[in-house]
Amino acid sequence: MSRLTVESIEGLESVQVGGEYVTPYAGRRNLLYNGAMQVAQRGTSEAGITGNGYYTADRWLTHLITQGTWTQSVENDAPDGSGFSKSVKLLCTTADPSPAAGDALRFRQYLEGQDLQRIAKGTSSAQQLTVSFWVKANVTGTYIVELFDDNNSRTVSASYTVASSATWEKKVVTFSADTTGVFDNDNNKSLLVTWWLGAGSDATSGTLQTSWGTWVEANRAVGQVNLASAVNNYWQITGVQLELGDKATPFEHRPYGEELALCRRYFQILTCNDVYTPVGIGNFNTGTQILVKHRLSPPMRTSATISYSDISHFDIEPFDQQPSSLAGLATGQSEDYAVIEAISPTSRTQGFASTIVADINGGFMSFSAEL
Repeated sequence: MSRLTVESIEGLESVQVGGEYVTPYAGRRNLLYNGAMQVAQRGTSEAGITGNGYYTADRWLTHLITQGTWTQSVENDAPDGSGFSKSVKLLCTTADPSPAAGDALRFRQYLEGQDLQRIAKGTSSAQQLTVSFWVKANVTGTYIVELFDDNNSRTVSASYTVASSATWEKKVVTFSADTTGVFDNDNNKSLLVTWWLGAGSDATSGTLQTSWGTWVEANRAVGQVNLASAVNNYWQITGVQLELGDKATPFEHRPYGEELALCRRYFQILTCNDVYTPVGIGNFNTGTQILVKHRLSPPMRTSATISYSDISHFDIEPFDQQPSSLAGLATGQSEDYAVIEAISPTSRTQGFASTIVADINGGFMSFSAEL
């Protein structure tokens, strides 16, 4: 028979069944997004990575400072019986066996301050935080996971060990409460959760900062192995959860549609999978300038930055003409709408109705409000 114990987590009774803590009716527990790596609006593979970017799984940023070249992919690989089916993998394709002082490789996620108020950071009621995740790597040794308070330049790091090569292992790391430095209550970045994969001496030459304190770069990643030491080194992660308290509860599996909607607050993409995919409807604001609005659903964190595949993938309708230029405009944008300007190669009567369409299979327009 399983041993049952009852403890208090966040004011609720937590029942220990076997070796796991279950908190009935605890509501939303995971502060992170897309921890099961299910949502990947940008795609599932990106090769030749040499710099920072959101490449595959939504909300997860790869931060790379001249430490090798990488391929990132969403893999159909996860721990057996874990309830996960996907993971993110970083694979080294050009090694950096002797990192320069400022080199770094990190996998991370930013969180908004207004979503972190229940932590009560910077008060006498500040809460501990626990990170749990599954990891697999072919380089064993010490790795670092870090919390960084971007509002107050405070940081805390902890180490975990990859004990067996190419084997899924579950890790749990608990961070102490911080009674100094309140998170801003707004939609800007406040907390950065980082998995270090490599670092030069700038971040490894001090003493690991295992309790909250003022940011000292040399103390952030002390002891971190160099995943970039050889070609074909890799690291994978899934089942990532950040929650209040000093216990790791079972992963909060959200329905795919709910997770996708949460991720679309930060990134949305309109892809042409048909002959014509309307971007927006508007009119000729002048003889050659067309302004259209694209409704963002759900509303995004802030006004979006707009990118697109190639101008040749778009047409002005009903005139079937490629625009001579295409851009997102800051004026008139909001969390609900993006404003897109197209310049027509042919002058038309001001006020004429018009649309912008994507007309090549795979053409896309994306909208980003990432932190």
